[in-house]
Amino acid sequence: MTLELRGVRKDFGGVRVLHGVDITGRPGEVLAIVGANGAGKSTLIKILAGALPMSGGELRLDGVPVEPRSPHDAHDLGIRTVYQELTLIGELSVTENLLLGNFPRRRTGLIDWPAAHARAGKLLAEIGFGAVDPRSIAGRLSVARQQMVEIAKALVSEPRVLVLDEPSAVLAGSDLDSLFGLIRRLRERGVLVIYVSHRLAEVLDLATSIVVMKDGRVIETTEPGRTSEDELIRLMAGRRLEQIYPDRRTGFGEPRLRVAGLSRPGEFTDVSFTIHAGEIVGMFGLVGSGRSELARCVFGAEPSSAGEVRVAEPGSADAAAADERSAGTDGPDGGPAPEAAAGAGPAQRHRSGAATFRTPAEAIAAGLALVTEDRKRTGLVPELTVRANIALTTLYSMTRAGLVDAARQRRAVDDLIDRLDIRPAHCGSMPVVRLSGGNQQKAVLAKWLLAGPRVLILDEPTRGVDMATRMSIYRMVDDLARDGLAVLLISSDLTEVLGATDRVLVMREGRITAELDADRTTEDEILGYAIGRTG
Repeated sequence: MTLELRGVRKDFGGVRVLHGVDITGRPGEVLAIVGANGAGKSTLIKILAGALPMSGGELRLDGVPVEPRSPHDAHDLGIRTVYQELTLIGELSVTENLLLGNFPRRRTGLIDWPAAHARAGKLLAEIGFGAVDPRSIAGRLSVARQQMVEIAKALVSEPRVLVLDEPSAVLAGSDLDSLFGLIRRLRERGVLVIYVSHRLAEVLDLATSIVVMKDGRVIETTEPGRTSEDELIRLMAGRRLEQIYPDRRTGFGEPRLRVAGLSRPGEFTDVSFTIHAGEIVGMFGLVGSGRSELARCVFGAEPSSAGEVRVAEPGSADAAAADERSAGTDGPDGGPAPEAAAGAGPAQRHRSGAATFRTPAEAIAAGLALVTEDRKRTGLVPELTVRANIALTTLYSMTRAGLVDAARQRRAVDDLIDRLDIRPAHCGSMPVVRLSGGNQQKAVLAKWLLAGPRVLILDEPTRGVDMATRMSIYRMVDDLARDGLAVLLISSDLTEVLGATDRVLVMREGRITAELDADRTTEDEILGYAIGRTG
């Protein structure tokens, strides 16, 4: 199916966000669309998916003008879209999500569940996602596994145009290979794949043509053999590739976070590591390695079965100082921290005297902050404004006589909005869901920076954000490390792990299998430890 966009325009309240977009995609092509956040990619995708109407212009399929007015219309036209944000029904099984409305039935009219699970399993296996159990509850799967199910769901109806919005953002290793293999097979079947991604290396590897968008316009249409990653970055952001990562820092402070022998049955075993003040430690692992589960456990969101988590306070000579404190209830002046005074209980004690945290409130009181991998589900409150989301961590610290000091809170929040360049300008009163993905991520970071953490855990902080926002996040994290924060950066992007961190921890099947100097290792060595190939 040949898809043509001719002069497509889109206005929101008198503001034009798409300015006469012209794009052509043909059967068997992988048409990549790249651009910074705010370039208009998401709006364009929603028009193709029938989620937004055009304000002007024309959409043609095989030369016939069409205008999908709903996702159902787009589906009937053979267009399926897999959004970056997950849309599965979390309470249902993988099988139910895949076959909803199309279950095999017995003569009695009842659903034939064995046949349904078999059909779902066969579909997953055929597209290279056989590791996903069709009987699993979708909401209990990792974000990466849920992404696989989203893609499988879109393929049930055998679309002629498949739109993928950041499909690889949470995948790594063999899962990423499965996705790329699937896309190549779809090409061979004559499916037009529209591939939206900020991972430029994979765009150059997969795409047959590349469209670069900026400020709602197509500014370049090219092919992989005629461009480079550096040139695409220059077109999108006006910067060169070598400027992406800040210069490395030298000389770190005392141990700030020490994890020793931490275990949780079925997820990770005997995990130990230390992060110093001013140090950025990267953590890499494939899907199922236990990275995100470990982060949530350190933060008190999930219980551990054994082990210790110690947070040393500023000025501690070594980690032993953490044993003499309540690991989270002391503030910077030796008195109770605001969060602790407001009700965070004492941290759980192990026999050694070190502390782990029973709740996130205890971890926050100790100076820990966690930016989770799924900002929509666990990082933001969609119903609240940008300002209200950022202010959530100040509800206890900015109080006077039991009431929130609204003026002080607003000044602090608005200052961070300006410093982090969260757009559009003066967005504090906007619903946070109206921000682009990159600006939503900045809002999550701003929320935790307002809490004044001593240890910052970032789980996939640049997932689904454009290169300009990535660079902004890298600079921000570097500045925080230079100010003495200890940072754990969890990522499935090997280039990011090598470029943005000082030291790399590799996880495989719930254990740390390697600790490497980021300056002296390679992507191949890291991946080797992640998959068990070290020779």
